[in-house]
Amino acid sequence: AMDSWRRMIAAQGGDPDAEMPEARHAEVIVAERDGVVSRMDALGVGIAAWRLGAGRARKEDPVLHAAGVYLHKTLGETVSAGEPIMTLYTDEEARFARAHAALDEACDGAGTVEIADAGERGPLILETIAES
Repeated sequence: AMDSWRRMIAAQGGDPDAEMPEARHAEVIVAERDGVVSRMDALGVGIAAWRLGAGRARKEDPVLHAAGVYLHKTLGETVSAGEPIMTLYTDEEARFARAHAALDEACDGAGTVEIADAGERGPLILETIAES
């Protein structure tokens, strides 16, 4: 996989040996209680990453190459209170507020991440899109 990645970078005129950018600011989102990650809304995480600068609304907008979200935990994993669930990265500290809002507003205000008691599971089917 690394060889393929290096070839893709070189084919686009890039330097596969260039150092990756590092964000100037990071914030860690931690578990509020012990349990199991029973829901993690991908759209909420994606919007948060975009608001941190990892994407653009218009083609003219800049992309902050060090911006993004690192997931420490994923669906079904056990967490302890205070343990990192995700880390937000950006070069512009003011972007954190809007990223947090995206995480909080996900799932109609229920938030991006839900932690259930050990042994509990979230719903198997979230919604039906079309009847057959």
